[in-house]
Amino acid sequence: MTERYGAGWSVYKLQHCVRSAYTFSEQEILYATRTQLNWTHLRTLMGIKDPLERQFYAQMCSAEHWDTRTLDQKIDQQLFQRTAISRKPEEVIKQELDTAKETNQLFPDMVFRSSYFLDMLNLPDVFSEKDLESAIITQVEDFIRELGSDFTFVARQKRITVDATDYYLDLLFFHRELRRLVAIDLKLGKFKPEHEGQMLLYLRYLNKNERKEWEDSPIGLILCSEGNTEHIEYLMLDEESPIKVAQYYTKLPDKKLLSEKLRKAIAIAREHYSKNSNDED
Repeated sequence: MTERYGAGWSVYKLQHCVRSAYTFSEQEILYATRTQLNWTHLRTLMGIKDPLERQFYAQMCSAEHWDTRTLDQKIDQQLFQRTAISRKPEEVIKQELDTAKETNQLFPDMVFRSSYFLDMLNLPDVFSEKDLESAIITQVEDFIRELGSDFTFVARQKRITVDATDYYLDLLFFHRELRRLVAIDLKLGKFKPEHEGQMLLYLRYLNKNERKEWEDSPIGLILCSEGNTEHIEYLMLDEESPIKVAQYYTKLPDKKLLSEKLRKAIAIAREHYSKNSNDED
């Protein structure tokens, strides 16, 4: 091997090669090479036991061009468990990930999350929605990094006029991969049903007045400072709804407590998903 491929074949590296052969199929290794995932990417991915979770991170690495440091950070922050796709039954997750891999594109349920970590904003213990919005604009690069790499900033306090009444949308972004405007509304406290009605008004306005011919319909994200789990899970799972709801954390939560909360949330969502599927049958 040294004669054919050059030096560097230590016992440690050979052990990783053997492990990778057991972990990945030949097709997966070829896919990783084709999408420019390097040996360090594969070594990190090998540490993920669940094959669907491992496939998710591999797909996100390819789509969003993550370096290995970003991959480590996303795994540590339990990104997969925070996405809408993780709430679905395993066979549905596999089907959607396979489709994303074949088409080389992302879907909204791979992008939007049940919670976001906004600790980079360094907000005080008591703050207003205006303080939050200002801090996001100040730290927009870090905020976009938490949202996902394909988001681009469009506007702040976007004026929306309906029947001579002015409304102001907190933040407007565009997602290049999804080809959709993303309206973001910031809320203190828990999600309320009237928030959904307000967001629908914004989205219908954007769809009629701001959407380009080549874009898909706009999508909305309501970020709340407190989580009411069932409301969030049900709206995340409704694929027909253009609205996603998530909780944001201005300080990183305890990892063990977060892991337990996400585990319970996924269980609730999958039970709800299975119940709806059975009712349709």
